[in-house]
Amino acid sequence: MASGGLQLLGFVLAFMGWIGIIISTAMPQWKMASYAGDNIVTAQALYEGLWMSCAMQSTGQIQCKVYDSLLKLESSLQATRALMVAAILLGLVGLFVAVTGMKCMKCMEDDQVKKMRMAVFGGVIFIIAGLAALVATSWYGNRVARAFYDPFTPVNTRFEFGSALFIGWAAASLAILGGSFLCCSCPRRETSYPPTRGYPKNAPSTGKDYV
Repeated sequence: MASGGLQLLGFVLAFMGWIGIIISTAMPQWKMASYAGDNIVTAQALYEGLWMSCAMQSTGQIQCKVYDSLLKLESSLQATRALMVAAILLGLVGLFVAVTGMKCMKCMEDDQVKKMRMAVFGGVIFIIAGLAALVATSWYGNRVARAFYDPFTPVNTRFEFGSALFIGWAAASLAILGGSFLCCSCPRRETSYPPTRGYPKNAPSTGKDYV
């Protein structure tokens, strides 16, 4: 029962992490304009994401513009996109595989060992998906931090971490943690004992015993 509860907890955490990765990928707030300078007065907030850039006016109106050409984007942004999309697809595969191996599901009930191995395999896929999202968000955040502290970057073009980055970090951690819990449900090998040897049976008496 304890392993079943751990397995269910791992699946819930991994599923929440996968949903968080989708939300983080779709959000435009991967980086936001910094207003750290003393002489900066602006009536709008600027955001940039993986797919679009947005400007929010002081009146609350938001205007977004999707990036026109994929080939004109920076290679690092394209790589971040690819890693996040790969994390989403891997999480989807891991979701179906882990569901098949859950103890509460009736499929593959005739072979419990294979069923538990499916749950472990799903956990491994979730870990890989979480690592892909963690690499993508950390790489993007490192670029934002380096540009912010670069003395050659104009003050009015500096950006800070957006909320999508924090959601991505939390989601990646949940996916890795949930996948690890699923891997803990690996079936233990049963100790095999050598077959017991039977005592030799007495040969039937032929009636020709000699004294």
